[in-house]
Amino acid sequence: MLAIGTLAKRTGTKVQTIRYYEQIGLMPEPGRSEGGQRRYGPLELDRLAFIRHSRQLGFSLESIRELLDLSDSPERSCAQVDAVAQKHLHEVEARIARLEALRVELKRMIGECRADRVANCRILEVLRDHEECLSDHDRPGS
Repeated sequence: MLAIGTLAKRTGTKVQTIRYYEQIGLMPEPGRSEGGQRRYGPLELDRLAFIRHSRQLGFSLESIRELLDLSDSPERSCAQVDAVAQKHLHEVEARIARLEALRVELKRMIGECRADRVANCRILEVLRDHEECLSDHDRPGS
């Protein structure tokens, strides 16, 4: 049986995070020693490693909960797991598209810079023109 500190070290997870996962039900309530200390076994170690790896891959806590629920029911269809992963993939691809657009804009701004004086700085000029980048719901009065 592992103490919470050992579990934290083995998985690279902070003790506070483990407690939080217990509070929100991602981790089961641990057993306790006679002195009241939390004790964890191999199943909890595996579950926390699963959660940690899923978080590293960017899955939301809701998606991780769904994946854990599915993994706790081995007779269920893997198609449901695939659907969770597909949804996450679409979110990642959308984020990548936004980052690519940001990259293009930053390159354009830097490319237009004449390295003259701050008073004539094209980068600062573009950043000051914030009205151009506001969406309809961000505009005052919308």
